[in-house]
Amino acid sequence: MRIPLSWLNDYVNVKDIPINELRSRLDLAGLEVEAIEAIGYPEAELPWDSDKVLTAEVLAVQPHPDADRLVLAEVNYGGAENEIVVTGAPSLYARKGESGLHLKVAFAWEGATLYDGHKEGWSKAKLKPTKIRGVPSRAMVCSEKELGLAEEQTDIIYLPDDTPVGMPLVEVLGDYILDFQIKGPFGHLQSVYGVAREMAAIFRRPLKRTPVEAVQRLGLRVVEQPDFVDLEIADPDLCPRYTATMIRGVQIRPSPLWMQMRLSRAGMRPINNVVDITNYVMLELGQPLHAFDYADIRPRQGETQPAIIVRRAAEGEQMATLDGELRTYDGEMLLITDGGGPVGIGGVMGGLDSEVKDDTQDILLEAANFNFINIRRTCQMLKLTTEAGARFGKRVDPELALVAAARAAELMAELAGARINTVAGDLYPGKPEPRIIHYSPALADRVLGLSIPPEDQLRILASLEFRVEVTESLPIPGDPDQGDVWRVTVPSYRLDVSLPVDLVEEIGRIWGYDHFPVTLIEEELPPLRRNVSLEEENHVRDILAGLGLDEVITYSLIDPEDEARLHSDPAATLELPGERVLLKNYLAPERSQMRRTMLPGALRTAWSNLRFLERIAIFEVGHVYFQMREPDADAPDTGVDEPRRLYVLLTGPRQGRWYAPTDREMMDYFDLKGIAEALLRSLALEDKAQWAKGQHPAFHPGRCAVVTVNEQPLGVVGELHPLVREAFDLPQQPVVLLEWDLDALLDAARQADAEKKIGTISNYPPVYEDLALVVDESLPAAEVQRAILDAGRPLVTQALLFDVYRGEQVGAGRKSLAFALTYQSPGKPLDERDVAKLRERVIKLVQKQLNATLRGA
Repeated sequence: MRIPLSWLNDYVNVKDIPINELRSRLDLAGLEVEAIEAIGYPEAELPWDSDKVLTAEVLAVQPHPDADRLVLAEVNYGGAENEIVVTGAPSLYARKGESGLHLKVAFAWEGATLYDGHKEGWSKAKLKPTKIRGVPSRAMVCSEKELGLAEEQTDIIYLPDDTPVGMPLVEVLGDYILDFQIKGPFGHLQSVYGVAREMAAIFRRPLKRTPVEAVQRLGLRVVEQPDFVDLEIADPDLCPRYTATMIRGVQIRPSPLWMQMRLSRAGMRPINNVVDITNYVMLELGQPLHAFDYADIRPRQGETQPAIIVRRAAEGEQMATLDGELRTYDGEMLLITDGGGPVGIGGVMGGLDSEVKDDTQDILLEAANFNFINIRRTCQMLKLTTEAGARFGKRVDPELALVAAARAAELMAELAGARINTVAGDLYPGKPEPRIIHYSPALADRVLGLSIPPEDQLRILASLEFRVEVTESLPIPGDPDQGDVWRVTVPSYRLDVSLPVDLVEEIGRIWGYDHFPVTLIEEELPPLRRNVSLEEENHVRDILAGLGLDEVITYSLIDPEDEARLHSDPAATLELPGERVLLKNYLAPERSQMRRTMLPGALRTAWSNLRFLERIAIFEVGHVYFQMREPDADAPDTGVDEPRRLYVLLTGPRQGRWYAPTDREMMDYFDLKGIAEALLRSLALEDKAQWAKGQHPAFHPGRCAVVTVNEQPLGVVGELHPLVREAFDLPQQPVVLLEWDLDALLDAARQADAEKKIGTISNYPPVYEDLALVVDESLPAAEVQRAILDAGRPLVTQALLFDVYRGEQVGAGRKSLAFALTYQSPGKPLDERDVAKLRERVIKLVQKQLNATLRGA
């Protein structure tokens, strides 16, 4: 929320407070200022030199003697003599030959730095004396673009008629824009007046005026049924208050400069005086308004009086909104309707057919209050974000409706020449009862831990519009030593205050947290308890990062269509655990389901990064989510299980681009298998893991393995199926992935750690030997490796597969597996006879168990 400081100064005088001190005090009081934008001041991107950029007035405009499109403007800038300025400003050219003018303008003298109005973007230029078609010119009258106030060059800027001549322009148009980041449902802080009221309390300054004065100035009174409209609230649970004010004879025209500039600086686009006034009052007071063209409001059938009915929509009812979109409404959305149908979405956006037009003469001004939860739901369901919806969604004070209507009516009388009907319609079925809190000043001392004098507490509460009466001592539950007791009436705008401790919070933040004494905690700090689960996760992360992988974090919400894309057969359904968890109020269709597998996020991440990179090696640790098909005692109360998963994805060249092209082969299944084995080895699970040929709809047939540990399945490792790769729009190169059950992996690692024993380190050198065995084609190499190790245990310490051969020499249906064996004894050096015995034992056992033969035998 952007608020110009000059606007705040209309309500409370803080001009003398340095801007950084102002920001610091606001931050401490809970009004976080995220950024400050300076305009014209020394901190600004384009500071206006107070000696060279001034206010001035154009007195006369004469033709240029040697240029058809230029004129000579006589300018009084407060100097000893008037200055002749050569200009091509369209509005001054139209007044060529006129004198006796008093047009207030922004004037820049030679040496001033401005933006070049004739170049795109923000290009600075220093004003220098020159001759333009033979006429000397050393100054200029400025446009908004040249002063940095607008992005496009249109015409020069005109100042109000009462602007003094010769003042530094920064004193007239200079400003600081405070960008507030108000967190939480605090509707009372979503306005200029709301922030000004807080500043008055913080800095102990009086408020210059209050909004309710507009009602008094207009003499506005209310009736339930005025003579200009028939009002009805059919659903008071969604609309506790609705007011309608009649404004006649408006003249639609541009807003004055001061209003346009305030709206622009607050982030809103000026449109015309009537629409601008409704937006201006919304920003000023926090109450959204809507102006209907009274001529478009229809009566009920058979009647002549225009009618406004506030009701729930009929299921499937439609209306085009101000943005031109035809929208469909359900039975829980609130509509503003007339006798013929919908004319607006209550609290969100008006209808297209009843908007204010250039020929509008009479206006029905709506100021209402709506159920904040219903407004939030409507905005979510319609995917429609508006300033009005944002404010009503944070709860707006219902007492503000008539005050805002009076303020807007007053401005329309001033700026649009309107006549105000001083009798307004007001239906108020949801008027709340006053909230009374019995409060003891001693409570603040006890809760805050410092002594704040009662008179200061009283001052703070009064400055925030709490009404305080000192009563006889009354018992307050839990506060036997309360001392004096105050009867505090909570102002209607503080919808968040209901308990004595809420008053303590207000007193503490306005008093200033920087005034609290620095103390040390007397209590002993509780012991720090280990988060074993997180430690184990981080250990896996460290291992994978150490293997050269980058960690990523993807959305838990996915596109439901992505699950279907994971099957290589588009007509088939991918079998995943549990039922899908779908969101009802999703923000976008591609974020409408909780993931049941990590693969969609992995492949989407690969797609987005391959636009900029040629090599990707990533991993992620996260949760998947599915509805349990059968009750599970370990599942949370929601019935949604959230097991942990791990995925790794590799694609692209094995080496970086600085290697020769011949060395830059694409990463494949074996690169990923090496990473998986390194992870298992780091977790002491290398000997406990079993690899077997597997199948998965998303993976290439024949290039997929299933990994188990202690007979518990971990998951799959393999190369992505070409059809799935194409479905995710990935390039034609191998994409290899693993997705493992992280809970199963860490359970096995925990068990292995508990069973871990440190073996004896041998003092004797190992013996290395290669052994080639011919086995059946269907026999996995891992099974042969386990048989060799079991047969030679404990002296065969390692068996590494280094070659696989198929061909005529071994026969059809057979293959040759070559292993590099390591023999080592902890008690003596092994000689040739020892190794021969071991070799013979290994060969006999694998022949017996696996029908293996020694190659070449």
